[in-house]
Amino acid sequence: MKKQIVVLFLLITTFTFAQIDKMEPPFWYEGMNKSEIQVLFYGKNITENTVSISNSVIITNVTKTENPNYVFVTIDTKNVSVQTLKFTFKNGKKSFTKDFEIKKRRENSALRKGFDASDVVYLLMPDRFANGNESNDSSSKLQEKANRELPGGRHGGDVQGIIDNLDYINELGATAIWSTPMCEDNDKGYSYHTYGQSDVYQIDARYGSNEDYKRLASEMHKRDMKLIKDYVTNHWGAEHWMFKDMPTYDWFHQFPGYAQSNYRMTTQYDINGSKRDAKYCMDGWFVPSMPDLNQTNPLVLNYLIQNAIWWVEFADLDGFRVDTYSYCDKDGIAKWTKAVMDEYPYFNIVGEVWMHDQAQISYWQKDSPISKIQSYNSYLPSVMDFTLHDVFGNVFNEENASWNDGMIKFYDNFVNDFLYADPNNLLLFLENHDTVRFNEIYKNDFKKYQLGLTVIATMRGIPQIYYGSEIGMAGDKGNGGDSEIRKDFPGGWKTDKNNAFINSGRTTAQKQYFDFSKKLLNWRKNKEVIHNGKLTHYIPENNVYVYFRYNDTESVMVIVNNSKDNQKVNLTRFQENLIKYNSGKDILSGQNFDLKNEVSIEGKTSLILELK
Repeated sequence: MKKQIVVLFLLITTFTFAQIDKMEPPFWYEGMNKSEIQVLFYGKNITENTVSISNSVIITNVTKTENPNYVFVTIDTKNVSVQTLKFTFKNGKKSFTKDFEIKKRRENSALRKGFDASDVVYLLMPDRFANGNESNDSSSKLQEKANRELPGGRHGGDVQGIIDNLDYINELGATAIWSTPMCEDNDKGYSYHTYGQSDVYQIDARYGSNEDYKRLASEMHKRDMKLIKDYVTNHWGAEHWMFKDMPTYDWFHQFPGYAQSNYRMTTQYDINGSKRDAKYCMDGWFVPSMPDLNQTNPLVLNYLIQNAIWWVEFADLDGFRVDTYSYCDKDGIAKWTKAVMDEYPYFNIVGEVWMHDQAQISYWQKDSPISKIQSYNSYLPSVMDFTLHDVFGNVFNEENASWNDGMIKFYDNFVNDFLYADPNNLLLFLENHDTVRFNEIYKNDFKKYQLGLTVIATMRGIPQIYYGSEIGMAGDKGNGGDSEIRKDFPGGWKTDKNNAFINSGRTTAQKQYFDFSKKLLNWRKNKEVIHNGKLTHYIPENNVYVYFRYNDTESVMVIVNNSKDNQKVNLTRFQENLIKYNSGKDILSGQNFDLKNEVSIEGKTSLILELK
């Protein structure tokens, strides 16, 4: 009889404990600016219980929704030291507890310094970069299995693959890594890009574990490198556990159900625009498989804020790149951004604002002179320079430039820097994971690659390069879709015959690309005048663009000849920047130039002259 009672007690205990299937965040940290934490508990009919907490901690609010499987419990951790708190759930005579740990915070965590113009950001897609752990290529808990033969399938790249090749990235001269999202994406297919996340507190098991991700940051910090997490505030995936059992009907935007975004981000601030158009931009879904999050719902917004801060603290992050930033509700995303920056004042966040006008992009940067007109501030420190990317699209094919072609396009782009609050905190790029590869556009013309990398490496802002371009990788969306611009890095898999991660494994062409990139980016690494110096540029003549980066102690003159012909550059019109200098040494060739009268430069080449 006694044995039966024990068995019955165990069954009851197991049943009651099973009521909590999720607790988010799973723990928190002491000494946080955001000390009032809303803990989500999810379990079958959880709202039938009353909740209390141990150790004199105050529950300031309990929020129940129309779904009885959710309860949001707010506690104040302001004066709570490192310890394990116990939440007690009681229903009549039955009760059970759930531990909630307050952990020690890293020393000076709030003062962490984010990425900035002293960095070179290396963008990679983990599934396509390197497979460091073949045992996690597939997961029994996740739907899509590894299939490297399928261009749009899971190929097996993972966190360990990145760690294994950190020395390669470091040797190249990159100082930060932006990886496309790594949180779980349980879509049935085409999940490798991981933008349709199904659990935002968990690294996808096919990439590794949360601890692996934290170890990646640690290994990078040993090399003075920074880790940037790709964060998605606009949407989740249709396989997200909260979409399958919604906390509230309005957790996601409903019309009811699905409606397509019109993708017209200008509706966010168009003074002549209709409310309907603005709604379908902000509230419409990006694609049918990505339910659109409602940042105007306080529960949703707070959940996203806590999740972002939790990841910074847990993984020791150095920045965020925020996907589809300008598709979010603009007031909601501003609150999210401000909350993160209030917690980490020296952090950096760059938003994807895929627009083609400097004023429209500027609107989304913190303290923008454009958005001030509407009394709006996004608090977003950095935005992506898509207008500069537009210039790179065909400019190096325009060899016999007319009035509006060729290098004048660069000049016209930077003319508009007055529209930005901080042009030095723009992300500059030749390409990324959503665009045609630069080397595809220019048919692997190495000289044109040299011109392009020279510009983003010496201009104001933060240069970002895309994995593989430094070894000449090309690719167009064409008939193959996105997989053509997201091919596997050669050497990332044991069976690869070409291993471009090591010098001896590179082809002649790969070595040419890598050696040039390495030389230029490693020179840039220690050049404060390039990181923070002022910019003066001159109207291009004969398709030759000349600009200077300078501070009180140093000056660099950059000459980019986009003409196929050799050019003689008369130096007299640059005297306001040359008055203190007589010569310059080209950092690419090591050649010295006398700056008294003129400089000769070969066709389709550039000079980066350290002035003396």
